[in-house]
Amino acid sequence: MASSKPTAAGRVLAILDTFNDRHDSLSLSSIARRAGLTLPTAHRLVGELVEWGALHRQPDGEYAIGLKVLELGSLAGHRLRLRQLAHPYLHGLHHATRTNVHLSVSLERDILYLESMLAPDGAKVESRFGGRWPMHATATGRVLLAAAPPEQLDRVLQQPLTAYSAATETDPGRLRQLLAEVRQRGVAVAYDQIATGVIALAAPVTGPHGQAVAAIGITAPKDRFTSHQLIPPLTTTARRVSAALNGPDGPAPERQRAA
Repeated sequence: MASSKPTAAGRVLAILDTFNDRHDSLSLSSIARRAGLTLPTAHRLVGELVEWGALHRQPDGEYAIGLKVLELGSLAGHRLRLRQLAHPYLHGLHHATRTNVHLSVSLERDILYLESMLAPDGAKVESRFGGRWPMHATATGRVLLAAAPPEQLDRVLQQPLTAYSAATETDPGRLRQLLAEVRQRGVAVAYDQIATGVIALAAPVTGPHGQAVAAIGITAPKDRFTSHQLIPPLTTTARRVSAALNGPDGPAPERQRAA
């Protein structure tokens, strides 16, 4: 019978996994607590990670992700190529709608932002390149979950689901209903899930066999925008990125007009 005791590699990965866009700088005690390690074990492993370059010790004594991880991340070429290919289309959508525009892919139970273009007076939702949010609470996450294999969907919905606002949907049964609606409509529309007063929409970017490989999302103040205004330019952009991704004859980017 296999032991459930964490391996050395598992403990190192648990340390790295304690960092995210909301916890980009952590004390040693916080790292130990979040990784489920004793303080002496965390101290030893963090020291080795600092020496190798995966972590960086800041002047205030806290730790942050080091440049070695960034260097390794740059080798994820296929996702960075997707970001490069999509960029002019996303810029057109951003220019046309004057909203926050995102390109997301799935990463375990989260979405990972490959691109994030923020409007000066746009919705106040924390997002940046490389940032993560749980899939259940985002429109791009729901688009990707709706297209996910059943086992991935079950893994996501069987875990405790965090609420980020009073309106965040955390009931697995209700989320399954919402995902069925996303499959039917081809877009996700959500309100107030991470921040109050925000409408979020997303549409899939599809690969050569029609599978969703990424999602393009918009977040905007819901008192200034409606889904009817934003869905047409959003879905047009998603189709154009999909076409460009799947062959050399995809349409060239062009300036769009919001409805």
